[in-house]
Amino acid sequence: MFIKFSVYLRLLRELKVAPVKIFTSTNQSVLAQPQQIRNMDHSNGVDGYSDNPHLNGKIRDWLKWDKNEKTRHEIEDLVQRCEWKTLEKRLVNRLTFGTAGLRGVMYAGFYAMNDLVVIQSAQGLLKYIQQCFPTDKERERGIVLGYDGRYNSKRFAELTACVFLNAGVPVLLFSQMVATPFIPFTILQKKCLAGVMVTASHNPKEDNGYKVYWGNGAQIISPHDKLIEKSILENLEPFSTSWNLDILSSSSLLTDPYDEMIKSYYDKLTATIPKDILETNHSSDFQCVYSAMHGVGYVYVKKAMEAGDLKPVIAVKEQSYADPEFPTVKFPNPEEGASSLELSMKLADSVDVDVILANDPDADRLACAERHKDTRQWKVFTGNELGALLGWWAFECYKKLNPNENFSDCYMLASTVSSKVLRAIANVEGFQFIETLTGFKWMGNESCKLMAQGKSIVFAFEEAIGFMVSPTVLDKDGVSAACHLASLGSYLRHSNLSFNDKLNEIYNRYGYHCTINSYFICHDPEVISAIFTKIRNSGIGDKVTSDCSYPTSILNGKYRIESVRDLTTGVDTSQPDNKATLPTSKSSQMITFSFENGVVVTLRTSGTEPKIKYYSEMCGKPQDKNWDELRQILVEIVDAIVDEFLEPQHNKLIPRD
Repeated sequence: MFIKFSVYLRLLRELKVAPVKIFTSTNQSVLAQPQQIRNMDHSNGVDGYSDNPHLNGKIRDWLKWDKNEKTRHEIEDLVQRCEWKTLEKRLVNRLTFGTAGLRGVMYAGFYAMNDLVVIQSAQGLLKYIQQCFPTDKERERGIVLGYDGRYNSKRFAELTACVFLNAGVPVLLFSQMVATPFIPFTILQKKCLAGVMVTASHNPKEDNGYKVYWGNGAQIISPHDKLIEKSILENLEPFSTSWNLDILSSSSLLTDPYDEMIKSYYDKLTATIPKDILETNHSSDFQCVYSAMHGVGYVYVKKAMEAGDLKPVIAVKEQSYADPEFPTVKFPNPEEGASSLELSMKLADSVDVDVILANDPDADRLACAERHKDTRQWKVFTGNELGALLGWWAFECYKKLNPNENFSDCYMLASTVSSKVLRAIANVEGFQFIETLTGFKWMGNESCKLMAQGKSIVFAFEEAIGFMVSPTVLDKDGVSAACHLASLGSYLRHSNLSFNDKLNEIYNRYGYHCTINSYFICHDPEVISAIFTKIRNSGIGDKVTSDCSYPTSILNGKYRIESVRDLTTGVDTSQPDNKATLPTSKSSQMITFSFENGVVVTLRTSGTEPKIKYYSEMCGKPQDKNWDELRQILVEIVDAIVDEFLEPQHNKLIPRD
């Protein structure tokens, strides 16, 4: 396909480049066609042919800066085929820092994960760190880098290391794949300036990510994220040394922390388990089937069981080692439930084991399923149910390790869309409970603040099967959580109790808590915006603000809404001044409805996926014994919220499989 001659000349004028001449066998000069120009040196600026000068500039930048032959040719081929819309999508916009860094599909372009975008991100992070720590002495603390088993993860980590080493900043680069929790753990142990884990967690195989931690061991939050993004935009052109990886084999500033950190991590894990529990573990016959979901977890969970003096896990061999293709699962995410645990259940049935544990590919999340001792049916626990179990267990272990402590200075945390069961336990047991915004970056940073005040952090969790059982890692940690959950299983086995039995005991003592969480997929941001705009303008009577009038009930008044909290606009009608106390963000959608009967429903958009998520919970009292009735009320309310507020058919939302 050839571009029109007139368009070609106009674009050359826009780029201020003379037409390129080539010579035929008859010694006549003719204008080069796109295929011929494609094979020439692009340093002369002939690298764009669209009607959009801005896009042409982006094409020119890419072909000038990208030294990766594969991704460079991707852009050249798109130019040759005049795929202007595709090029505009890939080049005009950039991946921006979202949930503690970058995450996106791997292909050529500024709106994707690739060598050039990683180098630009590393350069921006480097310059920001140099601003925050201006002296060589401060920068001696260096940064730590890790990577998982996805395509390009190791290379992205090495390119980042190269940028920092060439600037004279020490780098601790793990020599082999690690679970994500080892990066925040190493930051705290080695007092690093920051850390980066190259992972896309449970995303599809086409994706990768760049997860950034600050020197406090927690994921970055504002203002760091915005200032790093600003620094990236100020340092887009690769430094002359950024593509040269030779320094990795010659720099004295590069060290491998693997052996030291592995030993330290498991020593500290053992120290969080009371001595009598270790003895119980040693004598128990409790055992579980385990899946690493084609990720890095197996090696580390195996060591965790050894650290807890537990029986080894029975691994799902097909999923035990890192495979970037994720060949046996549709989505490499144990949060998807039974569909992701089919091989685990098949193995557990064959070896007659009643418990399954599973990590996501970077092993920061933990899933659990249990076979009912009577019906023999498998129950996959929700993140909220596991949060209740592990929260109760963490407090029991903490009391054993700190028998004389005043628990009023002990804290548990959960994200605002997670179950309030910890609050119910705290009200009885005397420790403190704090609710944060969604995501472990908020719980990690809040934990830092509390510990700086001399407070003790016992446990934190989010409903997306993320658990922090010890503040030695200020992030979700599926490796230590696996050990602690197995220790609880061992403890319960001595009383012939299952996890589900214990969960019911918790509900009986502290009140029944049931949840319904799911999502719809929506790829159109305008539809999402319209949905939430309509919710904010669907009420009657006096407006909460000049432009917001929230609904006051559902099902024609059957269930009354007591208050609304909108963390996009900053409204909270439960507060005297109608202003939310939690941080707000206009870049994401999040509205919570609290009903008069105690039901709480939250609608929010995902920070990493094209989803509208909904979270709901019925918080019962200890005296409320009709659990079926409570759950039916919750089901009715959730169905009405979906139908009346989200209108999935009208908005063509795609339901969860």
